[in-house]
Amino acid sequence: MGRIVTQEEIIKIVREGQEEGKTFVATNGCFDILHVGHVRYLEKTKSLADFSIVMLNSDKSVKLIKGDSRPINNQDDRAEILTALKCVDYVVLFEERSPASLLEKIKPDIYTKGADYTLETLPEREIVEKNGIKVEFIDFVQGKSTTNIINKINK
Repeated sequence: MGRIVTQEEIIKIVREGQEEGKTFVATNGCFDILHVGHVRYLEKTKSLADFSIVMLNSDKSVKLIKGDSRPINNQDDRAEILTALKCVDYVVLFEERSPASLLEKIKPDIYTKGADYTLETLPEREIVEKNGIKVEFIDFVQGKSTTNIINKINK
């Protein structure tokens, strides 16, 4: 079962784990209304390393990106739901628009991002290259998105 941890705790967990030869993969997102696309993405992410970390956008961060009507579910609920998934070992919140600063502090072995990005368009490219973090791009499940769910509910 996953755990919700502070930024300081996850940095310590990763450092100690890496010293023992364990591997860590990190990803990020809002994960507002969890759907099968999220689950498949997170399962693929977890399959790449011993431990998986979800850097979760805080409510403040989601509002900065998606506007005042979001998130639908608050950060505590989203974090708890994510930790209930067997493919998520740790959840850590961040307040900024981007997880770049946290990613640089954590320095996981691998970082996953949706396949709508490439290395050239990856906002965190400089950080992953500077820190030797391997990047894996994961395909989305066609037609599955929180926005689509919200639009369907609103109809």
